[in-house]
Amino acid sequence: MRKDGGVLWSAVSLNLRLLRVRDWMDAAYAEPLDVAVLARYACLSRAQFNRAFKRAFGETPYQYLLSRRMERAMTLLREGDLSVTEVCHAVGFTSLGSFSTQFRRFVGESPSTYRQRPHSRELERVPSCLRKMWSRPRVERSREARGEPASLV
Repeated sequence: MRKDGGVLWSAVSLNLRLLRVRDWMDAAYAEPLDVAVLARYACLSRAQFNRAFKRAFGETPYQYLLSRRMERAMTLLREGDLSVTEVCHAVGFTSLGSFSTQFRRFVGESPSTYRQRPHSRELERVPSCLRKMWSRPRVERSREARGEPASLV
């Protein structure tokens, strides 16, 4: 601990590194990202990185990456002409089965059902930053919608 506020600067430095990693995850969500590589990018061990990321953002790196992938998949299914298989590969999944399982877990319905359902255009008038915040898929939110208790982990 330095007298010139080294503890504060190290906390700021850690937060900046975590933000950089999260920005990288946002940009490269469709690529195969490994927690060990992300941790190395943040100059932390895997365990330190997982704890710091969860403390900073409220979810593990894996949960965050899945949320980003599901968010993008929802947009592609709602607005695009890609098949469900093409959407699966476009958002970084290699298996259609695991994509469908995760999609159902996050959104509460299958990708095909989600695509066929009519979607409101009223949200187009809302700024995209707020729209993303409100519509971002999360496991806890979808469990509560189905009447299941949210997990504590």
